[in-house]
Amino acid sequence: MIAYEVLLTDAAARDLDELYDYIARHDSQERAGYVLEQIETAVMALAELPERGTHPKELQSLGSREYREVFFKPYRILYRIAGTKVFVYLVADGRRDMQALLSRRLLNG
Repeated sequence: MIAYEVLLTDAAARDLDELYDYIARHDSQERAGYVLEQIETAVMALAELPERGTHPKELQSLGSREYREVFFKPYRILYRIAGTKVFVYLVADGRRDMQALLSRRLLNG
């Protein structure tokens, strides 16, 4: 089995920082730490089997199948496989307007 290298883009790292800050402010630092640990576990699992993620329906409807996603509900982790590297592009609350967010973040820039 190929071991993939998992890399966070700057945007995904910012997503995690903002997510931690939001949860810590509105709930607790303990809860924020727990959520980030669970997301990190999901991200690091991509090193072993990145193909297991599904293609986001919002991007499929736009004709794009280059990105995949895994979940720690309600959070969505979007990534792309390139050779033996997995690039994480986005970590977001799936209750947001994902069509607009994905279009803006992944297709236009």
